[in-house]
Amino acid sequence: MAELLKQGATLTELACPACASPLLKLKNGGVWCAKCEKKVIVVKAEEETAKVTGSIALENLEATLLAKIQEIQDKMQHTSNTEELQKLGATLSGLLENLERTRKIKRT
Repeated sequence: MAELLKQGATLTELACPACASPLLKLKNGGVWCAKCEKKVIVVKAEEETAKVTGSIALENLEATLLAKIQEIQDKMQHTSNTEELQKLGATLSGLLENLERTRKIKRT
């Protein structure tokens, strides 16, 4: 916490919902819990909560899809079995379609 304060962060009157530690407002405007070492999103209304929750879910889904795409790519590089390559290719195609849909939803 001390290091963040030295870097220009300021204490807020808010407490972390997970650990109840004081939250810091960073120079970039973000809110941070030094104890949990995580970004905290502050919402002011129920409607905002739903939007933020949906946004976080989409970000997590996108990260998961990208990780799985990388795993499939690695497997494809290390196999010469044509049947296995076909299965991996079909799986990769599905993952890429889902990634595209996820990104399209995020843009709306």
